[in-house]
Amino acid sequence: MIHMEPIEIGGHFFKGISVKLPKTTLLTISNEKGYIMCGALDVGLLNSKLSERKIVAGKAVGVRTLEELLNAPLSEVTLEAGNLGILAGMSGREALLKM
Repeated sequence: MIHMEPIEIGGHFFKGISVKLPKTTLLTISNEKGYIMCGALDVGLLNSKLSERKIVAGKAVGVRTLEELLNAPLSEVTLEAGNLGILAGMSGREALLKM
C-alpha cells in the first residue's frame, strides 16, 4: 500500500510518502529541491555514480513512520545537501527547512 500526505513545517509544505513492502516500509518526505528518506537511501551511490544530478538528500536509519523520519537525526547526507548547510546529526525537520 502507498500512503501520501501533506506535511507542513513552518509554513512550508512537503509531500510525505510511505510504501508498505514485505517486511519493510519505505519512507520519504520531499519538496521540489530535495528529500529525506529512511535507511534504504544509498547516499554513496548518489554522491558517486549520480553526482552529476546534484541530488539534495539525507538518510535517517531506524525510522518506521513519517513522524519518526521528521524527528530522527540524519545519519548521512549527500554532498549537495551539505552545500546547503544540511549536516549529519541534524533532524529531518531541520534539514527539510534548509531545502
